[in-house]
Amino acid sequence: MRVLSGIQPTGNLHLGNYLGAIRNWVRMQEEMPAADAATGSADSRCFFFLADLHSISEHLAPADRLRNVREMTAALVACGIDPDRSVLFNQARVPAHAEMQWLLNGTARMGWLNRMTQFKDKAGKNKEGASIALFTYPVLQAADVLLYQATHVPVGEDQKQHLELTRDIAIKFNADFDVELFTIPDPYIPKQTARIMSLRDGTAKMSKSDPSDMSRINLTDDDDTLVQKVRKARTDPEPIPADPAELEGRAEATNLIDIYAAFSGQDRAAICAAFGGQGFGAFKPALADLLVHHLAPIRDRYVALKDDDAALDAILVKGAGKAAEAAAPTLKGAYEAMGLMR
Repeated sequence: MRVLSGIQPTGNLHLGNYLGAIRNWVRMQEEMPAADAATGSADSRCFFFLADLHSISEHLAPADRLRNVREMTAALVACGIDPDRSVLFNQARVPAHAEMQWLLNGTARMGWLNRMTQFKDKAGKNKEGASIALFTYPVLQAADVLLYQATHVPVGEDQKQHLELTRDIAIKFNADFDVELFTIPDPYIPKQTARIMSLRDGTAKMSKSDPSDMSRINLTDDDDTLVQKVRKARTDPEPIPADPAELEGRAEATNLIDIYAAFSGQDRAAICAAFGGQGFGAFKPALADLLVHHLAPIRDRYVALKDDDAALDAILVKGAGKAAEAAAPTLKGAYEAMGLMR
């Protein structure tokens, strides 16, 4: 089993990123056989990367892009990603990603890409003004996955279509060139994945793009800010029900209870049993205390790391070396299959 996943370095992580993806990355890392970590072998490893090549689909000042990569590296390490157990790197340090994307452009089809809903959503009405990088984004994602012979790719609802495209490209390439080069990856659905919603609107995902900072809990928030955000989180006037079935239609109440569940290890039924009949005035302080307990150590590790550029670059260089070594045989196989080299 080889797991691969990436994240765009677009600024500080928030609670939705952590519970929806990063915490599961840490769990997957810990599930890898200890022998692999001890030998330093890249086999059966987790590959986690910062998708800085994907970020060029939108214009960004070079200094901001570099800063984002370093800060996201610090955040991932603070959350528990261990560069000695997993391969942690940024795409730009491994040219094989860009090379493989170009090779796969010969296999991917315009019709496939035209059906990608994320391009339509992000381009909006300005389709003609969107960058080619945004249109071919899914082909680079396919290259990311196929380079490492990934068997499992953690995906959310918004990425399932892209993984299907990756599978289609791999199957067509193997058939067109009569090879068994690419492993056909399967989606990996973690056992525990929390879908965290906005603190201001329980029907919308927690997001960095929301103009209100009060809508999200950033992993960089200090304790006082975190407590204030929980205290001001939108709820309804009804008390917490003893039966979780009665949360139906109460999006904001359900969101806060789910956040509590994610950190306490309890399910909704246990939480409703403990707090049933009480208002959110009593529940919110308990939730805030729980969040401070779990998030303060992450924040402190992040603050200690985020300005150490030399240490962060060293982590990425080390990871890129391992990634390049692991990717080289597949890239060479693709060139050979296409008759571009012997």
